[in-house]
Formats: sequence, structure tokens, C-alpha cells
Amino acid sequence: MLRKVIAVTLAFFLISQQSFADTRSNAIALFDWAEAQHPELLTPAGAQVQEIQGFYARYYSDNDVYLGVQGDNVWALGPSLGSDTVYVGKIGSLVTLLDTDISDAILTNSRASCAYYADKLFSAVQDVKRGILFSGSLDISVDGPECVFITNSIPNHNFNDSTAFFATNVAAVSAEFRTAISPVFADSSTSLTLSYDNAVMLNGVKIDLLAAGCFGVGNGSIGCNDINQPWRYDPMSPLTRFGTDIHNAHTQPDGTYHYHGNPQALFDQSGTVASPVIGFAADGFPIFGSYIDDSNLVREVTSSYQLRSGARPSAANNPGGSYDGTFVDDYEYITGLGDLDECNGMMRGGVYGYYVVNSYPWVLACFKGLVNESFSKRSADPPPNLDRPKATH
Repeated sequence: MLRKVIAVTLAFFLISQQSFADTRSNAIALFDWAEAQHPELLTPAGAQVQEIQGFYARYYSDNDVYLGVQGDNVWALGPSLGSDTVYVGKIGSLVTLLDTDISDAILTNSRASCAYYADKLFSAVQDVKRGILFSGSLDISVDGPECVFITNSIPNHNFNDSTAFFATNVAAVSAEFRTAISPVFADSSTSLTLSYDNAVMLNGVKIDLLAAGCFGVGNGSIGCNDINQPWRYDPMSPLTRFGTDIHNAHTQPDGTYHYHGNPQALFDQSGTVASPVIGFAADGFPIFGSYIDDSNLVREVTSSYQLRSGARPSAANNPGGSYDGTFVDDYEYITGLGDLDECNGMMRGGVYGYYVVNSYPWVLACFKGLVNESFSKRSADPPPNLDRPKATH
């Protein structure tokens, strides 16, 4: 009976109260109300909010009871509630949520689990060149062991400024990505492939780093679909002309706006504060901005890639010339040269993450974890480390 009372009264609270934009604030409001309604069960009141594997939780030691919020899900656990965890339900199914405006937002949350970012987000932005207004939309929720990102691919900042030369106009393109709440390392790293997107940012824009253009293939801009083809152009090189705007982004043939490097948005670019999480890679590991707090000194992280020395081969099917960054093949990885590993990530504070850098490989160069199939662009042979998780409740 008590178990049913808790579930019903929590549901009533969610229906009758105003929703909050931040998952933590929503959780705290729920905890405070539940404590006032059930002092016989939830004591001592006002316990510290814990962060446990993507949950915001309070532990009530007098009765050995937990209340937890994971993303948009509410749970209760304790001997007096029965032997199983009590699932109260989806917050969104119990209350009309107030969407959060993230237009030009600078993020500050550094929590590594995607579950802490569950929210309904929107933005109002402009295609500068065309003078057209767009509405961005991103819904982040939790489904079993995964976070679900449903986006219309429109960023939270203006785009297509005077520096851009997009091949196609930006369009709202619906997409769904899923990332593991608790990502795991694969036995070996997985190379980037043209068949898979690389990441989704916390404004709903994806990262797709590799160009489909190689030296000697067609006009050099498209058609290079063999991932083993040498001399693939680097879209971030100032020596190539991929038409990106000031956010290092441009469009795909269907109008999907996507980044190739630092979005010049989402995190403070001044270098005076440590950077937050700004997105999640296809293997579930977080992506941080460029700056870390290193013993009370904020500094920019450094890549372990460098330009090769000397000149490129100049025989048939080779471009010749100096290694200058025009091609991704112009770079080599040197273990220990910088802060970051071969995938452009590192373990820090017990958390593995990738970092945005302002040099090659820009965001990430490979995947350390299991790649989620939702990032597949089309039916194709999967990468060797592919995550096909099944939802468990």
C-alpha cells in the first residue's frame, strides 16, 4: 500500500507543479515536496543530492530509502517499498514541460553522463545570408540504458554568415541519435568511417568530420567513398575550400547543418574558465570544450598529432608538395606529444572524454568505445566495434 501511495502522490506532484528547465532543479523540487508529504518515510530531510550513474538521488538513512531522477524518469527504492525499484514514470508523460530556450547559450555543465542533460530545448536563429528565421528543436530523454537525442538539426546560433559558401541551403532535417548512459571501452579503437556520424552536440547539431573528397577522385569535392583512399582533404584546413561558416560548419546535400571542428559556440572561448561537456560521441563518451583546469591554471589542451616533415610523394596519383595540412594524411600521431591520445581524448578525474582542439584532429580521430548503430548514415558494413544495446527496465 505504501508503495502505491508513493507512486500516486509523486505523480500528483508532477502534474500539479511547474516544470523546471534543469534536471537537477526538477529533482530537488521533487525531493523537497516528497519529504514534506512523507516525513515518516523520507528522513532526514534535505540530504545532499548525490550523482550516481546518471541519477540525481537523495538517500534517507532512517528508512534506507532512495528517491532518484534519471533524465526524465522518476524512481524510488527501499525495503519499505518492496523488493523492486519503483518506477514512477516519465516526467514528460505526467506534466507539460516548459521548453528551454538555448539560443546562443553558453554551456556550463561538466557532468559526464548524458542522462544529466535530459530536457526539451529550442532556439530561434537566423540564416544570415538568406535572412530567414529558423527554429531549432532538441529533445533529450532517457530510454533504458540510453539517452535519446531527437533533433531537427538546426543549431542554437545564427549560421551561414558572409564567410560561408554552402553548396545547399540549410534545412530542418529530423534525426534521432542514441548514446550509452554508461559507455564502455572497446577492446580496440575504431577508425572513423564515412558511413557513420561522429557525435551529436548539446544543441542538436551533429559532427561529421571526414570529407567525401580526395585528391584525384572526381573534382576533389565528392565521390571519395573508399575510406582507404589516400589523400583525403581536411575540411578544416584553410588551404581547402569547403565553404564552412564561422562555426566551422556547412551543409550536406539534404541541407543538414553539421560541424567539422570547434563550433565557436556552446562553450566559453576566452580560455579563462574550464570547458563543460558540449556533446556526446557515437560511443557515448562525452565531448568537452578546449580548456581544462590544470592545478588551478586554466589552459588549452593539446593534440598529439603533428604535421609530417618533408614532402609528399609526387608519383602518379599523389599530390606532391609539402605536408601542409591540406590532407588528413599530412598528419601523424606521436605518443605523448600532447595531452590527448590517438583518438583525441584522455582520462581525467576518472572520466574519459574527447576534447575540442584548434588543430588536427579537431574533435576526435577514432572511437575508444562501442559505436551506437543510430549514428549509421545508411545500410553499410558496421565498424568492428558496434554497440547494439537492448533497453532494459
